[in-house]
Amino acid sequence: MTNAKLVFNKEGNTLDIWFGNPKKEAINEETSDEMILKKDKKGKVIGIEILNFIKAKKVPRELPIQLAVQ
Repeated sequence: MTNAKLVFNKEGNTLDIWFGNPKKEAINEETSDEMILKKDKKGKVIGIEILNFIKAKKVPRELPIQLAVQ
């Protein structure tokens, strides 16, 4: 089982989802207009960054997120 860590940056309006250790050095690969894959040196995905995560002007107290890691 893989542990996941979610980090919301309110100032940058981004959500980082890390699989395992988030302190690893990552290579960023932009996949779409608002998503970046974070890969290790071997090309394994170790995280995802979602840009412009909240498009509304108010940040809700709870964020409805579903995450499945296999």
